[in-house]
Amino acid sequence: MNKEILKLAIPNIVSNLSVPLLSVVDVALMGHLESAHFILAVGFGTSLFNFLYWGFGFLRMGTTGITAQAFGSRDFQETSHIFFRAMLIALAAGLLLFLFQSFLLQVGLVLFDTTPEVRQSLILYYRVRIYAAPATLSMYVIIGWFLGMQNAKIPMVLTIVINTINILGSFYFVEHVGMKAEGVALGTVVAQYSGLVLGCFLLFRKHRKIITCFRWKSIADREAVKSFLLINTDIIIRTLCLIFALAFFKIQSGNIGVTVGAANIVLLEFFTIAAYGIDGFAFAAESVTGKYFGARMYKKLKLAIRFCFIWGVGLGLIFTGIFYVFGTPILQMMTDQEPVFKMAKQYLAWMVFSPVLMAVPFIWDGVFIGLTASRAMRNSMLIATVICFLPAQFFLTKYYDNHGLWLALIIFFLARGISQTIMAKSLLD
Repeated sequence: MNKEILKLAIPNIVSNLSVPLLSVVDVALMGHLESAHFILAVGFGTSLFNFLYWGFGFLRMGTTGITAQAFGSRDFQETSHIFFRAMLIALAAGLLLFLFQSFLLQVGLVLFDTTPEVRQSLILYYRVRIYAAPATLSMYVIIGWFLGMQNAKIPMVLTIVINTINILGSFYFVEHVGMKAEGVALGTVVAQYSGLVLGCFLLFRKHRKIITCFRWKSIADREAVKSFLLINTDIIIRTLCLIFALAFFKIQSGNIGVTVGAANIVLLEFFTIAAYGIDGFAFAAESVTGKYFGARMYKKLKLAIRFCFIWGVGLGLIFTGIFYVFGTPILQMMTDQEPVFKMAKQYLAWMVFSPVLMAVPFIWDGVFIGLTASRAMRNSMLIATVICFLPAQFFLTKYYDNHGLWLALIIFFLARGISQTIMAKSLLD
């Protein structure tokens, strides 16, 4: 069992960690420019696209869970139908995002009410990056489908290639061409379309027989499409709550002050690094729980969940040790702006114990996706966001300023883990 989990998790961890590496590079490129407002602009821009893209995160998560169950029941033709249903939705959604880009930008500017300098850089960033929408959403489907087919190596290759191109492109456009926030965005556009071409090539090379055994009538089957959308509606609500909590945290940080906002965005990279690493075991949980649930092998299902938690929490402890020992050098690498560095260092302690707290809700997310228990995912996230996070940040920030804001975010993750654990008992009994 451990061998199976690690076979899925290790490639996911390797590929996942390239994602925060990209984010760290983006922040570092902006952090070495002449003003802190560039850091804030890219931080706000990233949050804006998280709203746009992560709302379609079901294209990755939902595709993985449903495909894994079809794989477990050996229904390979249905795995083909799942892929094309999801891909048609992805392409349509990408086109709509592109067509309504001006309206979406105006909504974003209302949400991220900030200084004129940050606003201008944010607009430039958005106007470039929006061109990547169709490719980004299509990649969600391709990666999710491969994970559902119990193949973590190809998503690893795709993610590493995309993020390597992104890092090199962003560095070139910012350092050599002289672009600023828009250079980081252009690097993303080039990388996403490069990844889409490679993803399609690997898809047909590895699974040509499966992917071409579809029937158009079955792809458009009303009940199958309805089931896909119902499951994914809950995932959308769950994901939007997560995006809202993190974006609200950034907005409140910026409201305290530009320096505090920039410092918190730099510190959130620690969260991102730990989250994407632990998500390697969450992705493995999606694949193995979906497979064993689809095959009705319930003893192995419970054993797989137990081992995923052991590995996930263990990795969280490793990140805790890394942040404790190397936290300050990582901060120095990310920015040379002395006010931002000093401010971030004051709140570095919050990063040290956060990985272990995040591990529990992340692994449960993977389990719920594999079980297609989307309603439980949605409800636990609503409890954590509406009942716990929002009231906590209101009262804690009022009395403890930025420390209160960080404590509210920790409470958010704790509330998720506790509520998910309670709900999981009824699902697994």
